[in-house]
Amino acid sequence: MASSEKPTGPGSSRHAAPGGEAATRSVPAARDRPSPPPNNRLPARERAYHDLKYRILEGRLPPGTSLLETEVANLLSMSRTPVREALIKLEEEGLVDVRPRHGITVRALSSEELEEICEVFSTLEVKAAQLLARRGLSDEEYARLDNLLNQMERATQKPDIDRWSQLDNTFHSEIVALCGNARLQSMLRQLWDQQYRVRTAIAPLRPLPVDSDKEHRAILDAIRKGDEAEAARCHQFHRERADREALALLRNPRSA
Repeated sequence: MASSEKPTGPGSSRHAAPGGEAATRSVPAARDRPSPPPNNRLPARERAYHDLKYRILEGRLPPGTSLLETEVANLLSMSRTPVREALIKLEEEGLVDVRPRHGITVRALSSEELEEICEVFSTLEVKAAQLLARRGLSDEEYARLDNLLNQMERATQKPDIDRWSQLDNTFHSEIVALCGNARLQSMLRQLWDQQYRVRTAIAPLRPLPVDSDKEHRAILDAIRKGDEAEAARCHQFHRERADREALALLRNPRSA
């Protein structure tokens, strides 16, 4: 079993095929934590896009924030052209509303919109678990996922919900990254961006994730055994329960 306490992101993992043939491949994570622009060598429109997206997802530009295009450009110390291109892309991803000659407003997700996103997101994640059970796990891959669950269980016992949430993101992201379906991965990334702000906001309100820890173990065991039906059933049960809990907290946070 792997002993490192640092979760391994799927974007840099060395994945081994079930038959023993190892290959290094870069697989985009489905549930990456937002980060600032990686470097200043990116084209200006890409820097503007990454910077604005980071600020929005981390709540630095909270829902309802309205800014003129010139104000956004001043905020980023950029000209208006790359900023305009970045805003168009963010609007396509459902993060902002662009109003010609009036600037932008950071979108807020309603509970109805979040419910729709959860329905699609969860269906795709369940399919990823089924595909991974069909593909099979190498010993190295299983050890990495098992180690993540060990860390999550320790975070539950402390308790450290912020740490647990980060590990939860990594665990689910690994399953998606290993399933081998690039289109599914791409769709999940976009949906994850849309619900990230809400999930972050309700994280402190959640009860201790004891049930989630047990359900994660059942999912991994089914995948390890190559049981597609059981992997899908366990993941479906987990997602439906977790989604009900998240939506209930969103609609009535005082009930936590």
